[in-house]
Amino acid sequence: MSSFDDEFGLFGDEVEPEREAVLPGRRIAGAEERPRNVEKPPRRSPARAPRREKRSEDRWAPTRRASDLLVFLARRLVTKPEEVRVELFMDESGEPVIELVVNPEDLGKVIGKSGRVAHALRTLVRATAESRVAVDIFDSEEAATPPGSDG
Repeated sequence: MSSFDDEFGLFGDEVEPEREAVLPGRRIAGAEERPRNVEKPPRRSPARAPRREKRSEDRWAPTRRASDLLVFLARRLVTKPEEVRVELFMDESGEPVIELVVNPEDLGKVIGKSGRVAHALRTLVRATAESRVAVDIFDSEEAATPPGSDG
């Protein structure tokens, strides 16, 4: 042994006594020791919930939940939360549309720089709705103007 090996005093000349096992060893059961008359528990089929019929009102439930989330998030973003409105309807192709209407002063806060906040809101709403849904953002003046009129 070199002086380098024993630099930290790890390798002494003393020999440690051999350690004894603390736990007893396992005994492997032979074929004659296995019980033969063991009853197996009956197999049960997994319990299934009864199927519910989809009602027409259930179709709107995920979209309503998504619109509630949109209202919650929009009210936290704007300075005039009492003026935040959400309208839910179907477009011509049958896709659900959620319109978010805010005060004109708060429109920039809801849209964000380069539309990042609006994009994030749309992503969260679509994930919550678990389906395709369009999100349109309007200010209250634009929403009050009927379509096709110059105002």
